[in-house]
Amino acid sequence: MAIFKGAGVAIVTPFHEDGSINYEKFEELVEEQIAGGTDAIIVCGTTGEASTLTHEEHLDLIRFCAEKVRGRVPVVAGTGSNCTKTAVYLSTEAEKYGVDGLLVVTPYYNKATQNGLFEHFKQIADSVKLPVILYNVPGRTGCNLQPQTVVRLCTEVSNIVGIKEASGNISQVVKLMALADGRLDLYSGNDDQVVPLLSMGGKGVISVLSNVAPAQVHNICQKFFDGDVEGSMKEQLRAIELCDALFCEVNPIPVKTALNLMGKGVGPLHMPLSEMEPKNVETLKTALKNYGLL
Repeated sequence: MAIFKGAGVAIVTPFHEDGSINYEKFEELVEEQIAGGTDAIIVCGTTGEASTLTHEEHLDLIRFCAEKVRGRVPVVAGTGSNCTKTAVYLSTEAEKYGVDGLLVVTPYYNKATQNGLFEHFKQIADSVKLPVILYNVPGRTGCNLQPQTVVRLCTEVSNIVGIKEASGNISQVVKLMALADGRLDLYSGNDDQVVPLLSMGGKGVISVLSNVAPAQVHNICQKFFDGDVEGSMKEQLRAIELCDALFCEVNPIPVKTALNLMGKGVGPLHMPLSEMEPKNVETLKTALKNYGLL
């Protein structure tokens, strides 16, 4: 059974002006997501700026999230690292907090071989009993997890159960699903490709857009599952302008800017992420207005 089905939010991490985590605001965001119909909370992912958190902050936020969600929806913790030992440490600690699954990104910067990637993910998965979702995002990591390697992992490692596919390469995803033959839960890692990946048997999306539009992203998925493919498609196409605006600069710069524009008060970014360029802020404002969020 899939860890979750539908729209999982890759939730932002709100900060105070001094850069410390704003836990009160984070709890507010979690409650708004659950009230908006989000099907899962993915904490400490790329959108949550996990790579700029200390290990202590990273793990404390995972613990806090699990405690506040209290089993109402699944919580998936991002525990990936470019160091296998660090990823094992984060994963084994996160397991103690009662999360429902782990999201483990391909190791960035190292440019591991496919055999190296296999061993990396196997060691992490073997260290825990939780189900593991692989995360392939070569545009950020410089490393592409090939379909054959994914299928080998989900075949040989029992608790590797899914993948967040953010390569943007539809042909690669088609090949992956053909090779996997039902053995893998597929989640879109790109908000502009939710319906295409659902049509290939996908279970849902791990979404940036859900931060600002949880009900709408949930509906894209639910309409598809209910057989209203045309309705799902229309929701997907209506969101494209906003999806583009949310990625006109590197994530999560635009989505945190959007939340602040919407009055959510999620605070600044951690360096080296910088504030959004003024011309791009105007593009984002227009897209938010056209989508009915401003």
